[in-house]
Amino acid sequence: MIKSVIFDVGRVLYQWDLRHLFAKLINDPDELDWFLENVVTPKWHFEHDAGRALADMAAERIALFPKYEAHIRAYTMRFNETIPGPVEGSLEIVEALAARDMPLYAITNFGAEFWDGFRPTAPIFDLFEDIIVSGREKMVKPDLAIYRLAIERFNIAPEESLFIDDMPANIAVAEELGIKGHVFDGATGLKTRLHDLNIL
Repeated sequence: MIKSVIFDVGRVLYQWDLRHLFAKLINDPDELDWFLENVVTPKWHFEHDAGRALADMAAERIALFPKYEAHIRAYTMRFNETIPGPVEGSLEIVEALAARDMPLYAITNFGAEFWDGFRPTAPIFDLFEDIIVSGREKMVKPDLAIYRLAIERFNIAPEESLFIDDMPANIAVAEELGIKGHVFDGATGLKTRLHDLNIL
């Protein structure tokens, strides 16, 4: 029996893509592709998810790419524009689970400073009992440590918990600790899984 559900945030509950912001700032498609492959890249962004301060990251990057100083500063100040809205159908699933008194949690790879700016725009998280933000903890999925922290802090039994994430590698490590996993590929598939588990 599942007694708690743990969600990822990016690309499970909310869309996320750096391109959403920088397509507003760079008109040439080839330049935009180059910029996202070399300047503000997902790999570099992940350093903030892991706990590195934005100010340090930006200063370093501006020194390397001074031509794009305005764009790098936009990344630090306009991050919410990389999140265009919820994933279709996902927030309704959260609301349905909450209406059934299912304890809800989240583990998200998210920079602490960006989370502080995004969280007030997303009242759906008022329904969650606790959220582990990687940038605050300075540990990231799929590190085993972040799942151990979740089990302890959420006070959950792994075998009675379901973790929903869009990255198979993140699910695989959670399953090593006995947590049941669901690789998210859309709300329809998740609904089917939750119905099969008799929790929706």
